[in-house]
Amino acid sequence: MKDSLRLQLQRLAFRLSELDANLADPQVMADMKRFRTLAREQAEAAEVVGLFKRYEAREHDVASARELLDDADMADMAREEITQAQADLDALHAQLQTALLPRDPDDERNAFLEIRAGTGGEESALFAADLARMYLRFAESQGWRTEVMSENASDLGGYKELVLRVEGESVYGRLKFESGGHRVQRVPATESQGRIHTSACTVAVMPEPDEAEEITLNPAELRIDTFRASGAGGQHINKTDSAIRITHLPTGLVAECQDDRSQHRNKAKAMAVLQARLRDKERNERQAKEAATRKALVGSGDRSDRIRTYNFPQGRLTDHRINLTLYKLDAIMNGDLAEVFAALQAARAQQQLAELEGSA
Repeated sequence: MKDSLRLQLQRLAFRLSELDANLADPQVMADMKRFRTLAREQAEAAEVVGLFKRYEAREHDVASARELLDDADMADMAREEITQAQADLDALHAQLQTALLPRDPDDERNAFLEIRAGTGGEESALFAADLARMYLRFAESQGWRTEVMSENASDLGGYKELVLRVEGESVYGRLKFESGGHRVQRVPATESQGRIHTSACTVAVMPEPDEAEEITLNPAELRIDTFRASGAGGQHINKTDSAIRITHLPTGLVAECQDDRSQHRNKAKAMAVLQARLRDKERNERQAKEAATRKALVGSGDRSDRIRTYNFPQGRLTDHRINLTLYKLDAIMNGDLAEVFAALQAARAQQQLAELEGSA
């Protein structure tokens, strides 16, 4: 183990002692927000320090076994112990490196998932509906809850725009690499000549902010419009002006909701989406500055980045950021995204590890 890594782990062990003492302080216990923050840090530090103690114990086992190599009666057993302990050390070293990688504090949050049709007209809107179904199937497989925040349907049953709220464990951390341009190649249902068309959608995944971290909005900077919700007619048609559109004048960002019959609930939903979009804008601007000195392997999450191609004639999905190609498109479109997500997270971890070793 490098001295720099060992020093980092020793500092973390000292920090854990501080956290244990802080969490026993009645003043800290009385402040629930601070207590929760420190408790979360303590749990993460305890996990890493526990691994480090196991690593040090196996190092001690190796040193003890080496002292027995000169003893003819014990040499074979000592060599066997050294081999096993060294294998354990290698595994623990890899676990420690991974555990020390920087964590995105937003990974544990719920998320807003926005899908917007791009080039390709009605076919793009139909692809947006296919993407929505894919993500909803995956969310269902994870036991996550989903809620439609806003939808703008197309004439043939697709979506010009759809915003979902996804709630569950580590939602943002699992979905965040989906932000970007998604391209589809297939014969559209609207194509009579059987020609393959290319169209695109953009996806944006935004962490849902805590109430304490919400951006304070000046009412004077908001334009709130009410309008009659569009619908398929019949019993579903909205007879009142319950749909809400909120425009943040300084940035031009817009959020609207017409999914609920209650104007009050629509306004609350639209405001939540606007908050997330504003926070996402700030986050992207900050990341753009940080990325000016290096290119992120899995992309910036900018919607203009073409991240993935779905080729239906070949049954192929290609993620261009990590050169991943899978010939299981039917399963993927039915929500089987685990292999794709695992590959993206592994690539990101490898990149972070290289950066960590480079700065050591």
